[in-house]
Amino acid sequence: MASRLLALSRLCKAAWPVRRAALMMALLLLGAGSASAGALRALDDQELAQVSAQDGISFAAHISLNDPTLVGAVSDSRLSLGFNGDGQNRYIVFKNVRGKVDMFAVSLGVQNRSDGGGDYIAIGLPGFVRYTNLGFESLSVQNDPSAPVSGNLGSLNINGTVSLQGQVRLWSH
Repeated sequence: MASRLLALSRLCKAAWPVRRAALMMALLLLGAGSASAGALRALDDQELAQVSAQDGISFAAHISLNDPTLVGAVSDSRLSLGFNGDGQNRYIVFKNVRGKVDMFAVSLGVQNRSDGGGDYIAIGLPGFVRYTNLGFESLSVQNDPSAPVSGNLGSLNINGTVSLQGQVRLWSH
């Protein structure tokens, strides 16, 4: 056992100059790459029109609404939507909106239109979405949004996954 530890310590001591040389080489290459990049400069509209990007951006999100497991969590929250009709205010009140949403592979990019009419914004739908206890405790219609909930028109609780494909395309005329 002692001979194995001695051999291992000799290997580590011998490997340090190799690791140090590799680190120095990586730093040298990094410095050379940044030196050849050049300074930033402003582009006019003509030059900017010639710039070609790659695939846009993609992102993932984890959204947690009113998680009761968090420190300081609120136990009585409301989301109110107000409407005015016939001179009277009414509010749709969602009590205790909560849940988690996990999604990934949402993309955003600019593409060329096939008819040559310019560009469009392509929003790629998420490839995966998971809902965990997403919903609300009660729904009511009230005259005062801060008054105690007067009735219950239902509740909602969603658990599950969704896989989506495709794009939403936006362009102007």
